[in-house]
Amino acid sequence: MSAPPSGTSTPIESRDDLVYALEKGNKPKHQWRIGTEHEKFPFSLHDHRPIAYEESSSEQGGVRDLLQSLVLKFGWTPLLEGENVIALTKDGANVSLEPGGQFELSGAPLENLHQTCNEVYTHLHEVETIARPLNVGMLGLGAQPLWTHAQTPWMPKGRYKIMGAYMEKMGQLGLNMMKGSTTIQVNLDFSSEADMVKKLRVSLALQPIVTAIFANSPFSEGKLNGYQSFRAAIWQDTDPDRTGNLEFAFEDGMGFERYVDYALDVPMYFIYRDGAYLDATGQSFRAFMDQKLPLRPGEMPMKTDWDDHLTTLFPDVRLKSFLEMRGADGGARENICGLPAFWVGLLYDSSALDAAWDLVRHWSAEDRRLLALNVPEQGLGAQVAGRSVLDIAQQVAQMAQSGLKNRAMAGKVSADETEYLDPVLEWLDAGQSPADRLIAKFEGEWAGDIHRVFKEEAY
Repeated sequence: MSAPPSGTSTPIESRDDLVYALEKGNKPKHQWRIGTEHEKFPFSLHDHRPIAYEESSSEQGGVRDLLQSLVLKFGWTPLLEGENVIALTKDGANVSLEPGGQFELSGAPLENLHQTCNEVYTHLHEVETIARPLNVGMLGLGAQPLWTHAQTPWMPKGRYKIMGAYMEKMGQLGLNMMKGSTTIQVNLDFSSEADMVKKLRVSLALQPIVTAIFANSPFSEGKLNGYQSFRAAIWQDTDPDRTGNLEFAFEDGMGFERYVDYALDVPMYFIYRDGAYLDATGQSFRAFMDQKLPLRPGEMPMKTDWDDHLTTLFPDVRLKSFLEMRGADGGARENICGLPAFWVGLLYDSSALDAAWDLVRHWSAEDRRLLALNVPEQGLGAQVAGRSVLDIAQQVAQMAQSGLKNRAMAGKVSADETEYLDPVLEWLDAGQSPADRLIAKFEGEWAGDIHRVFKEEAY
């Protein structure tokens, strides 16, 4: 969620404060939680165009209407930027807006996947209930299938004006990322610095494998674009200062301090003061720490400044006081439940985590680089270290399944959480990603009609 800071904040007095902000994420295993975030595209049911924050026609609801309806009908609390509702909060969860209106649920930290999937289904039910009367649909794909970023309205959030202008200088596809992509993300805990490092390395190495498994963005501007995950390709031409893999994480000495040093050197986007975002693009947080930020000379950064800065780093796995898995395309209901099932099974069971580390520990930096480079186009057909991605994906998914069985988290009718991974195992057994299924439909029964995707793949 990206809403303006609220409440009071304290000054950052030293680099140790930044390290501590990450260290405080250390939790005993019984306190580990699961946070799931997922985005979707709102569109007009009339003509499948993207909707604006405010629509001029009484027959077409806008994004503001969606937010206000959730407040009125389901008791969400609105969060404002100026006079605009730009986010909602309820029971530890948040609804927020991405730059092109992508509707995001940032779920509450929950104990098990049964709770996670109940949260997902409750949210999608609420959204469907309020969207249909407004003539709005919701689409779960990793990239816009029809609209260009120029055709997509901006949401009224100050940080996006600054980021958008900067993105145009830093890559060819930055605006596509901001306004035309969606993801499913999983946030997971660690018990210690060593546990964080091991999970970070495993998840960084396997993130392209997950991209291939959940690839779901083969369309652009109404046609096949030649990719399994165009969303992943977009990220490769966005802003090289803050995207991609973190090769330093595989070096000796990796820990909280090393990540802080990395974050300090990523150029800033903005700071928030007196109700407004101020342009700090290209300026250094290190200089801010020394009270030498050109934008605010003599001023010390606040804790909220650091929190904001961390949200503008976009590596494949992001470290805060937890780890964020960022490699999957947006997708259907089963994808939203399947991704946390995959990562929880793999990272929250010690046997599965050890097995995954044994699998990837001998991959070289070049292996990882080529894997990330090739997966967006080749998907499950790519290779790494002499093996096919499909083969590795099937093996790692089995590890995750074993991990879920070992967790033995029973639901109302289930002995464990493996049911949420079953759809993923099924499509891997068939050797197909969600993108493969969409491509087959587009070339077959849809006869090249992209508008079918808005009917058959909407929530």
